Amino acid sequence: MIHRIIVPDGESPKEYAVLVTDRRSIFIRLERTRRSFVLRGEMRYGTALVTDVRPKSLVDYEHSSLESLTADSANLEIPHEALVSLAMGTEEPEFRLRDLFVWLTMRKQGEMFQVYNFEMIYRRKPSHETAMKFYLVPLGAYFKPRRQTKSREIILREYALDALKAFRMAIPFDVVSS
Repeated sequence: MIHRIIVPDGESPKEYAVLVTDRRSIFIRLERTRRSFVLRGEMRYGTALVTDVRPKSLVDYEHSSLESLTADSANLEIPHEALVSLAMGTEEPEFRLRDLFVWLTMRKQGEMFQVYNFEMIYRRKPSHETAMKFYLVPLGAYFKPRRQTKSREIILREYALDALKAFRMAIPFDVVSS
């Protein structure tokens, strides 16, 4: 299970947890916890700006069947046989004047905030491909304890590699690339 990803959207980014099974990936819509501008900032910098939210785990979903999760219209189901490609990439945020405080913080810490993302291309219909990009942004409950001993860059890389590992275990290697 990937505890948190953010999918950009025109109106407001959406937060999901991803349950990766052997046959499909289920994107479980999470309760909205932040305003749109905060979520957009988290996508730009790859880290949770609000740290009081606890991540959901498999225990939270043990009383839910996979069918009930896929029946919910807020959730997305992507069968692995429909996947064309899944690629992990990185983005370094561009400097913007309104991000001066964050830029100064990065500078003071001597680190760049590396943002990891996935681009998933899949077929809903035989002739129609859909692309979805999502950003790997760990919650503060994941990030804060690790920050005591690791750099921001290492924590974000480990979170991204854990997500990549989850997908690689379930999806054929010719579909997944890093």
